[in-house]
Amino acid sequence: MKCINCGTDNNLKDRRGNQGRCKQCNHRFAFEPTAMGNVKVTDPMFAKILADISANNTLYFTPKQLLYFLDNRIRRKASSVVGNIFSYIFLNVWVTVFFGGFTRGFLPNSFLICNLIYQVITIIGLYQQTKSPQLNYAGRKASAKSLKIVGILILSVGTLITFLLKSPPIMIAVIILGGSALLLSQQKFAPATSIQDFIISQSSLKSWLTRWQDINGTIDKVLPSVQQVISESNSISINPEVTAYSFDRLVVCDSANIAQLLIANNFHFENNCAILSITGYPQSIFTTTMEMVRRNPDLQVFALHDCSAKGVSLVHHLRSSENWFFNSNVKIIDVGLLPRQILANKRGMFIQNNTALCQKSQDLPIEVRQNLSKEELKWLDAGNFVELESFTPQMLIKVLRNGISGSLNLASDDSSMIFIGDSSSDIYVVESFG
Repeated sequence: MKCINCGTDNNLKDRRGNQGRCKQCNHRFAFEPTAMGNVKVTDPMFAKILADISANNTLYFTPKQLLYFLDNRIRRKASSVVGNIFSYIFLNVWVTVFFGGFTRGFLPNSFLICNLIYQVITIIGLYQQTKSPQLNYAGRKASAKSLKIVGILILSVGTLITFLLKSPPIMIAVIILGGSALLLSQQKFAPATSIQDFIISQSSLKSWLTRWQDINGTIDKVLPSVQQVISESNSISINPEVTAYSFDRLVVCDSANIAQLLIANNFHFENNCAILSITGYPQSIFTTTMEMVRRNPDLQVFALHDCSAKGVSLVHHLRSSENWFFNSNVKIIDVGLLPRQILANKRGMFIQNNTALCQKSQDLPIEVRQNLSKEELKWLDAGNFVELESFTPQMLIKVLRNGISGSLNLASDDSSMIFIGDSSSDIYVVESFG
C-alpha cells in the first residue's frame, strides 16, 4: 500500500514492522486492509474517493453521499466479467489438482469428482450473485454473463474430454452442468427493480472518517449535521434592505440535507435563486425568504425530492398548503426524482426497499396518485425508494441546472418537460433525471 504522504510502497511486513506507519516518512496509515474483513479499503483508495466526490476538493458533500459513493466504488471493483472468468479458470485447475491429489488415495476418479463438485459450486455461486442485493445492476449482469461463459466452457471443454475418454456418464454430467449454467444465465434484468443493500454500515464509515481526520486532518468539504448548522445560525440577522428584493426562482427540497448541500455549494448565488426545504430550513431566514418570493408574480418553483411516497407528494404539498402556494398560479416544476425517471433509466440507480413504505404509498392523496402511471404506482406500492443523496453533488447540481435551463422554454414543443397541470395550476415534470 502506498503512503499518501510520500508515495512510498509499504508491504504488509513493512507496515507491521513499523507499527502501522510508513517505513520512509513514518506517516500513520488510516487503514489496514488485511484486518478489515470482506470490505477492504486502502489509504490511497479513500483519498481518491474524497477527491472524486468533491470534484477535486471544490464541492461540499454530505456523509451519506460519501457512504453511497464509497459503497458503489467497492461494488464496481467486485463485479468484473474478466475477473470472474480468470478466477474460475485458475480455481478450476487449482481445486482439481489440490483436492483431487489429496483424495486420490481413497476416492476413485478423485480428480474428476473434485472438478465436477467445483463446477456445481461455481454455477450455484454465480447464480446467487445474479440475485444478490450486495451487487448493483451492472454487477448482476456481469455475473449472468460470467455464468453464460462458464456454461459454454463446460460444454466445449467437457465435450472434448468426453470424446477422448469415450465416457457416456461424463457426457451426461457435462450436458447437465453446461446446460444448467446456460439456462440460469438467461435472466432478464431491469434496472428499476434491482434492489440493493449497503455493504458498508454508517457506523463503520463514521469510525473510518474519525480515524482518517485524526491522522490526516479535517476533511473541509464534508458537511456537518443540519442540527449543528441550525444551532450555529440562530444568531444570524438579516439586513432589512434585503427584503425589498425578490427572486425569480425558488428551489424547494424535501430534506434539509439537500438544501444544506446546495447552499453550501453556492447554487443560490450562481443561479440567482432561493433555496429552502419543506421542513423550514434554513430556519433563520425561512420566513423572510418566503415573503420575498411571494412578491414575484412570475416566480418559478423547482421541487427536488427523493423518489419515495413522501418525496412524490412534495409538489402536491406545495400546491395545497397555505404555508406555501395554496390558491396561487405560480409555476411548479417537478425536477425529480420520480418513478418514471427511474423506470426510464438504463444504467441503474441505488434502489432500496422498505415494506413500511408500501402502505404510505397506497395512502397518498388521490391528486398525487392520479398523476402517476400504473407502472409508477406498482413500483412505489412495492416499497421501493431512491434517495437524492445516492447521487454525487456534481450530478445533483447538473440535474437542477438542467431543470432551470429547461424551464426557460416551457411553451416550446422542444421542451424536456411534460405539463401535468390543469386550468387552475401549472405543474410540469422533467422527463429524465440526468
